[in-house]
Amino acid sequence: MNFDFGFLMEKMPYLLTGLKMTVMISLVSLVFSLLIGLVGSVVKTAKIPILSQLTSIYVELFRNTPLLVQIFLVYFGLPSLGITLSAPFAGIIALSLWGGAYAAENFRGGLESVSKQLVEAGDSLGMNKFQIYRYVIVPIGFRYSFSSFSNTSISVLKNSSFLAGIGLVELTFAAMDTVSIYFKTLEMFLTIAVIYLLLVWLLSFSLRVIEKKLDYNNKKVDKLIPFEGVATTTNN
Repeated sequence: MNFDFGFLMEKMPYLLTGLKMTVMISLVSLVFSLLIGLVGSVVKTAKIPILSQLTSIYVELFRNTPLLVQIFLVYFGLPSLGITLSAPFAGIIALSLWGGAYAAENFRGGLESVSKQLVEAGDSLGMNKFQIYRYVIVPIGFRYSFSSFSNTSISVLKNSSFLAGIGLVELTFAAMDTVSIYFKTLEMFLTIAVIYLLLVWLLSFSLRVIEKKLDYNNKKVDKLIPFEGVATTTNN
């Protein structure tokens, strides 16, 4: 195998620049996906009029259209409406909306799995509907559905490579740009494959640590009230 390590070392600073952008875009998008998902799941679970229907339309729209089309729509389509966004900002918006749509379904499954006995217990303690969601349904449902959200988080990280399509200098774009000039295909794509593998492994490890912490914090609740099962969502 004719692998040019010298060339790889020479271009590594450019790849690291792309890596920094990938990590930044992915982390910010994950935070917004989490927030969008939580709000959307509560709106749908509580069946808030109008907002619930609008959330369902949003979820269906972003789950049933290609992510690349959504990215192009945000970056190339919005300027026609007088809204011009930088590539990083457009990427964060597109990835956050995409991840938020899946996260909303992840968390909805968890919230709907919370035992009715816990809800009735909160009601018997004099909690209003907001307090029941705040202190009972959301914390427990969040833990139940966290493993599903972990899958969405990993998808957000991997799908950040689609942002190369709008010229954002992230990891995949840096590799493609270098290949287009020097034709060192194996060196570039094998290297970014290893980098993505390490990133996903690191994210998966971090999410498992959080999941174990959530399991520990909710262990006593599970012993008191049987778990009723969680609906899971598969990312496309």
